[in-house]
Amino acid sequence: MAFAGEALFVVTGGPGAGKTTLLAAAARAGYATVAESGRAILRFQEAIGGRALHHVDSATYAELMLDRDMQNHQAHAATGRVTLFDRGVADLVGYTRLVGIEDSEHFHRAAEIFRYNRKVFVAPPWRDIYVQDAERRQEWAEAVHTYECIVDAYDGLGYELVELPLVPVADRLAFLADEIDLAR
Repeated sequence: MAFAGEALFVVTGGPGAGKTTLLAAAARAGYATVAESGRAILRFQEAIGGRALHHVDSATYAELMLDRDMQNHQAHAATGRVTLFDRGVADLVGYTRLVGIEDSEHFHRAAEIFRYNRKVFVAPPWRDIYVQDAERRQEWAEAVHTYECIVDAYDGLGYELVELPLVPVADRLAFLADEIDLAR
């Protein structure tokens, strides 16, 4: 069983690199987008006093993200419409490395089964725009290390990594749109 998603494009990278801002601009431009699972889970878990948080129980947090990411992939792959994801299933392979989750083979299997377009857009660390907030508690060094783990995961899974330029959002969106057109 494999769920291929040639029309599904991932925008990934470390925290605070401008992914969510770019995808908001893409949505305004008419692209279908899927929000990052992690932020939604953090909001729900904090609202209920849950433990599935990056800084409390990262293994359960990862499992919730995996479930949500697989469901999002499956739902959007069925449409055949170009869809941009704020992170993908393969991000969790990097996350398990980042936080040291040893029982992670099923994350690898999921990343092999739930495939996206071969071209994955990577937002590199960008110190000038990096800020912490209630959900992004990582220090700069951890943000950079997160980026490295995620890039290694996608590279190891055979994706073509396309680095997003460090330019204003409109220019970044134009670059993304051009690359998507080339990939289709």
